[in-house]
Amino acid sequence: MKKIIIMLLSTLFAMAIELPQSINASVTAVNNEQITVDQSVPKGMSGIVIHNYGNGIAAITHTVNSNGGNSATLQPYKGIEHDNLPKIKSSVTIGDKVVFGNFYDNALLIAPSEKIYSTLTRSIDKNWIHPDIYAMHLLNEDETKITLENLKAFATFNQVGLIVIVTQTGLSVLDPLSGQYLMKQPYSLTTDTVMSPFYARFEQISDTFWGNEEKQAFAQYYHGVESIR
Repeated sequence: MKKIIIMLLSTLFAMAIELPQSINASVTAVNNEQITVDQSVPKGMSGIVIHNYGNGIAAITHTVNSNGGNSATLQPYKGIEHDNLPKIKSSVTIGDKVVFGNFYDNALLIAPSEKIYSTLTRSIDKNWIHPDIYAMHLLNEDETKITLENLKAFATFNQVGLIVIVTQTGLSVLDPLSGQYLMKQPYSLTTDTVMSPFYARFEQISDTFWGNEEKQAFAQYYHGVESIR
């Protein structure tokens, strides 16, 4: 009975967690690489600018990172790179649509145990990208540990908008495209076993990428995820 009560409390707590949602806005002013939008947007949210050419034709022209409030910084759009595709060179103009968090429905969870992973992914309504896909990305790129750089590369290729990282004191929510943390949410759940083959496979823990599950140390896992900056 005690275990059932603990499980129910953990599930109810997870259900109370609300991750960042996308925000639609319009450009109201343009000053070189800085724009002003008609919505207040939390700092660190990435997004896209969509220009309407009329006659039902619209295209993404830039990416954008929120500076907080109504200010954001423009960057060239590099979501689709192909030599045979035309390069869009349209300038951002007043009235262009901006979608902050355009891929926030897609999220990757990095957690130290199957229990925590299952509790969170079942309780939070997101399209969860399995971490083994990220593990294969690291292997293909000959990477040995998680970094902001390979998280951004993975997120760009797989259209992942949020990285949720379970730390020792709670959840850290990262926008991998801007490289900024959007929120930290207190969270506590007992860790007992490691989910194979990916969790805690940091360079600080094992000599090989896949490692040995019996040798995993949670203290080192938490040290590893806290170093993602």
